[in-house]
Amino acid sequence: MNKPIRTVSIFCLLLFLALAVNATYLQYYHANALNDRVGNGRVATATFSRERGSIRVGPNGGTVIAESVPSHDQYNFQRRYPLPYMYAPLTGWYTFGNQTALERTQNNFLSGEDDRLFVNRLVDLVNGNATKGGNILLTINPAAQREAFDGLAALGPDVQGAVVALQPDTGKILAMVSLPSYDPNKLATHNFKQANAYATRLAKMPSQPLLNRATQTTLAPGSTFKILTGSAAVQDLGLNGSSLVPAGPSYRLPQSTNVVHNDVLSGCGVTKIPLTQAMQWSCNTTFAPLAVEVGANGMHRMATDFGFNQSYLEDLPGQAVSRYPTGLDDAQTALSGFGQGSVTATPLQMAMVTAGIANNGKVMRPYVIDSWQSPTSLETLDSGSQQEIPTSPAISPSTAEQLTRMMVATVQGGTATPAAIPGVQVAGKTGTAQSGLKNPDGTEVPPYAWFVGFAPANNPQVAVCVMIQHVNQPTDEIHGGTLGGPIAKRVMEAVLNSHG
Repeated sequence: MNKPIRTVSIFCLLLFLALAVNATYLQYYHANALNDRVGNGRVATATFSRERGSIRVGPNGGTVIAESVPSHDQYNFQRRYPLPYMYAPLTGWYTFGNQTALERTQNNFLSGEDDRLFVNRLVDLVNGNATKGGNILLTINPAAQREAFDGLAALGPDVQGAVVALQPDTGKILAMVSLPSYDPNKLATHNFKQANAYATRLAKMPSQPLLNRATQTTLAPGSTFKILTGSAAVQDLGLNGSSLVPAGPSYRLPQSTNVVHNDVLSGCGVTKIPLTQAMQWSCNTTFAPLAVEVGANGMHRMATDFGFNQSYLEDLPGQAVSRYPTGLDDAQTALSGFGQGSVTATPLQMAMVTAGIANNGKVMRPYVIDSWQSPTSLETLDSGSQQEIPTSPAISPSTAEQLTRMMVATVQGGTATPAAIPGVQVAGKTGTAQSGLKNPDGTEVPPYAWFVGFAPANNPQVAVCVMIQHVNQPTDEIHGGTLGGPIAKRVMEAVLNSHG
């Protein structure tokens, strides 16, 4: 072989070797990265055309709240939400290239790509069937969810608020409602132009319907925070329900000329009253000085032990962190004692504080997925885990017992009587928090109405938080007891009735 031919042969051999190396790299080493690439339209279309698993609630998953149905178009299946407005903050929506809420966090399982579905995929491959996604069963109690949704909606079309119900000893989320809501069917439609127009309209609405107010809105918790201040007073200062504590018609903040007054005129007038009475009538002039006596560090520690300043919700994205700041001076600490100042909380966080008291001081991590199930047989492949948050327990069982007694007295003969259930001992606390904000016309934004409670007090099955951020009513009629109490009552009754 002459030299020119040998040179060409070697060059061709090198080209073939380079081609083999490149093919091996692309088809073996780099295959997963290429397959998962956002711009891979073929894979994205194939995934979008797959029969996605369902999301269910209720006994044996009897109520479907998200499912895939035949679409008779190029994508084969259409995502459908049978109860759209009630469950939208939980399910979110699924469309081409975008998922939210549970559709996002559980995307791999719902699409069939999760490792727990490997055997199912293998069986489908052998039988020549298309891959199906797995199903998810939620911890939601459908009756409680319905009562929370209907109760909040009954306050009027302009209502903005949220309801959260927890099972105290497990952390299961029994209800989660946020209003205003939206129709995820209009966002999951295969008419992408219409879907984009609807999404744009929702995003521009001042009422923010896409926001899950149960987990993503932090506001001053008002007097519902007094159950945490009361916990600190009992645990750190050695008080009990009979202990005499400061009260009176007014309290001047330390190192300040500002004066705190009580929202309720009766029950707080004398200078010394029992702590139970202060809780019953929600005396700001009691819980402000108690917070100062506990101290900023003690209040911060207690709030953190109950879940403030932490992220703990793994099932849903975008959890807002409830805040109790460090380094507060005495005046700021006093304001925090009755849930004002720089303290902010989500409805989920205040439900956790309430559930922690109901659960003898143990604060459980909230979760909403009860089990992951196989596509066809609904065989349970995995279950939601019950565990305490890292800072739990927040208080001792004896402290929890003292707070429970005070909260029961508040329902039986204080500001929380609208939540009373005949034949059931209910523990509760009201709150009306000043927003501190101004409308464009210079008027004050109306206060927020809160209510927290649990039942039965001697064997808690459900803890509830109701938060009403905005309602079209006169300011002097916005109170946590009158607005939130009846909703909490309906939710608690629904859970108790479902237990027989």
